[in-house]
Amino acid sequence: MFHVNVEGAVNREGKWLIIERSLKEGHAGGLLSLVGGTVEKGISTNLLERNLRRELFEEVGVMVKEKMDYVRNTSFKLEDGSEVIDIVFLCEFKEGEPFAKSPDEVDSVYWMTTEDIVNHPKAPIWLIDSIKEAEALLIGL
Repeated sequence: MFHVNVEGAVNREGKWLIIERSLKEGHAGGLLSLVGGTVEKGISTNLLERNLRRELFEEVGVMVKEKMDYVRNTSFKLEDGSEVIDIVFLCEFKEGEPFAKSPDEVDSVYWMTTEDIVNHPKAPIWLIDSIKEAEALLIGL
């Protein structure tokens, strides 16, 4: 059985909304990341998108526009052996000034260019790959 995680590649004026994950986080603490989290169970339409909007607001206090575009999915294993499916969506910023609203999950918030992310020592390869694919999709739209 997989856990399902969603992440938002939020773009505003050519920069991506990036967080530095809290060191309190069990997975990837201290690394740069897109904002996202585990999908909560429920019966609804657009469950993934609804959960992503909730995560963006809870973690960094921002809202994104209704339309989201699928970027990619990957899978990985957590330290406890749990398997996770991670789904990334391209999101357009709507409103809010991002800040570390959830300090147990987020240490810092940044707006970064793709080049900044690619060259950052705390950017894991999965973030770099997600940003590159999101940027290619954004350019194609």
